Amino acid sequence: MIVKMKTALCALLIALVAGPAGATGAGGEPAKEWRFRVLLDDDEIGYHHFRVTEQSGRYVVDSEAKFRVRFLFFDAYRYEHVNRERWSDQCLVDIDARTEVNGELLAVSGSRQDGRFTVETSDGDVTIEDCVMTFAYWNPEFLEQTRLLNSQTGAYVDVSIRPAGEEALTVRGENVRAERFELAADKLNMELWYSPDREWLGLESVTKGGRKLRYVLL
Repeated sequence: MIVKMKTALCALLIALVAGPAGATGAGGEPAKEWRFRVLLDDDEIGYHHFRVTEQSGRYVVDSEAKFRVRFLFFDAYRYEHVNRERWSDQCLVDIDARTEVNGELLAVSGSRQDGRFTVETSDGDVTIEDCVMTFAYWNPEFLEQTRLLNSQTGAYVDVSIRPAGEEALTVRGENVRAERFELAADKLNMELWYSPDREWLGLESVTKGGRKLRYVLL
């Protein structure tokens, strides 16, 4: 059961963004932030925070996540993820991500030069002949993509994202109108919610063990 939980949670934790309230970019513009509580069923297991700032015409995206799942008096699962990305014209310029899962360290870095993006992982280097995007839920252009870079593993994967209708969603204690999208990638399936003007509002997925993982916006 613990192994299945680990696999499902890792699949969900791909590049997002985070940072302290009130932060500003180099030009003085307020940072765009998303701060989520993360729940497994009804148990709070940690957080995933997000921050996007603009610096010299480019967007800098920082993310931080920490999860801890307890079983009796022991830690059954521990996860920490930090990631910094820079973007220009909807394309990833560079990435530096570090993830630790139950003591195992995963590192992904990469940069774009001459129209090509080279990803470096412990398994070797891969060059992608594309304008690359990560699983950038904060960016509405993400919803139009058919391939995305997994910032945790460095894999460039096929994805399917489709609209699934409108519904009411509780955000910060209030019911709001939201557009729901369904995302499928390899063994990953999740639901995402956005406001009518495409502000990211939430995320939900069911693990292989049948438990529900949810991001609740603060």
